[in-house]
Amino acid sequence: MDRSVARRRVAEARVGRLATLTSEDRPHIVPCCFVLDDPTVYSAVDAKPTSTLALRRLENVRLHPSCSLLVDHYSEEWTQLWWVRVDGSGRVIEQGGERERALTLLKAKYRQYGETTPPGAVVALDIARWRMWP
Repeated sequence: MDRSVARRRVAEARVGRLATLTSEDRPHIVPCCFVLDDPTVYSAVDAKPTSTLALRRLENVRLHPSCSLLVDHYSEEWTQLWWVRVDGSGRVIEQGGERERALTLLKAKYRQYGETTPPGAVVALDIARWRMWP
């Protein structure tokens, strides 16, 4: 695996799918905005309409830190298909310097976050493994 290609693909991707485990050990997968600050990926609970800032993914990460982020590219030209998955240990960050750094990085990547700072917690995925295809 060419790790530089994997890192570039993750860094440039606009959306990923965060996979966590519920308290019943069932998979829970949600699309998310994120930023790579190698060796960590950050995703924030943002201001999109939800019923609460206490999202299921936060509870899941607190209970089962093992999680993954998948980014991929689909094309009708199948020679252009690819995916990258990072696996690691998740943490929920409610406040402090690391949360502020993550929000600064997210604001630099996503215009919407610059307009409305995410009010919720940040999920930090500390990367242990990189997988990619092809």
